[in-house]
Amino acid sequence: VARMNRPAPVEITFNGMRFLITHNPTNSTLNKFTEELKKYGVTTLVRVCEATYDKSPIEKDGIQVLDWPFDDGAPPPTQIVDDWFSLLKSRFREEPGCCIAVHCVAGLGRAPVLVALALIECGMLYEDAVQFIRQKRRGAFNSKQLLYLEKYRPKMRLRFKDETPSCCIQ
Repeated sequence: VARMNRPAPVEITFNGMRFLITHNPTNSTLNKFTEELKKYGVTTLVRVCEATYDKSPIEKDGIQVLDWPFDDGAPPPTQIVDDWFSLLKSRFREEPGCCIAVHCVAGLGRAPVLVALALIECGMLYEDAVQFIRQKRRGAFNSKQLLYLEKYRPKMRLRFKDETPSCCIQ
């Protein structure tokens, strides 16, 4: 089997939010993958591609694994976007400084789109969010995903009602 050259995981930090964008591990690389997650302090892993490995070893290490698959190359469905923002709001409030990992197959499309949405919700312009992620993750986003991000309008869902208008974490 030809081995794909997978980009290294990248950490994206903005306004107190920490994300790790990574690729899809295999059962044979799961130990190394889990060690990597722990190194970054990941508490939750979101899989946005079809499950291709056993998540129980990761969960045994205390990392929650959420399966929210959506089509490769496509923008995320509304339900996944809503769930994503609910997760971010609760995690970053309950565990300040924690890191949320998100992966698709190569970590270049679906996973970066979710992270870009979080940046945009926190007030970053779409172009800046794309550039910010691409600086660390070359090749991220396809044209359909870029169009989706360009048309996306933030609804301030990562802001807390009881705080002055700023992003979720300061």
